[in-house]
Amino acid sequence: MVSFTKPKRISLKNHPVYSENWVQDIIAQDPKILGLGDLVLRDRERRQTRAGRLDLLLQDPDTYKRYEVELQLGTTDEAHIIRCIEYWDIERKRYPQYEHCAVLVAEDITSRFLNVVSLFNGALPLIAIQVQAYQVGENITLVFTKVLDEMQRGLVDEDEDAISAPTDRAYWEKDKGTPKTVALMDRLFDLVKEADPEVELKYNKFYVGLIKDGRADNYAQFRPQKTSVVFEVRLPRSDETDAALEEAGIETLEYSTRWARYRIRVTDKDVKTHTDLFKRLIGEARDRREG
Repeated sequence: MVSFTKPKRISLKNHPVYSENWVQDIIAQDPKILGLGDLVLRDRERRQTRAGRLDLLLQDPDTYKRYEVELQLGTTDEAHIIRCIEYWDIERKRYPQYEHCAVLVAEDITSRFLNVVSLFNGALPLIAIQVQAYQVGENITLVFTKVLDEMQRGLVDEDEDAISAPTDRAYWEKDKGTPKTVALMDRLFDLVKEADPEVELKYNKFYVGLIKDGRADNYAQFRPQKTSVVFEVRLPRSDETDAALEEAGIETLEYSTRWARYRIRVTDKDVKTHTDLFKRLIGEARDRREG
């Protein structure tokens, strides 16, 4: 007959053996223990410029999303939440090509703390996890419970977005971009039309998309700005495409995992120098759309 052993809750904060470094070791050896998916360890005690050290940097190997993890034994306090957000902000600015999420792991997360942190969660991706230590016989186990999840904003369908906010070319020439950057957009669009002659531009408030036979067909999008054009192509992220863009010296923005798009800041020089690369990206995006 299997015997029952009642677990005994123990405090880690003042424990002579099981320290914060010990908890960090446990997570580093098996990041899946946090319950955030099949994550891998990227770094630990990562030095931050003029801001101390980030306890753990974890990453999803499939989506490349990064998690900046701050540990705290005992009751949560203001210093740790500020540090957690600060490290997240530093890392996302340092590596904007990835999606980032701040994670606070603490031993005692109070309701007051949750109320305060929930105010941030609408503005930044933040997860709070409570860790509890239990002694079971001669063994110690850790239980991680997610008490605050990252807020997922509702997605707006692109067709719905276009219908609800139509505009015209003048809006992009005067309010968002300039006649020069809109003309640069035209040159990129010419590359689209070379292989897809029936497609036309559709001016929306948030982007300039493509329309074909009266329906949105946004495998490529444009956002003229004051000095450049943000050009987006719907392609799954790949090492090959990353390497091609890096080798060309073209500035890329954070990859949109939500819409599966490469986001590229294009200048007049880029179009002149790397026409073949843009044609390739457009062609691959169109071919994937057509199946």
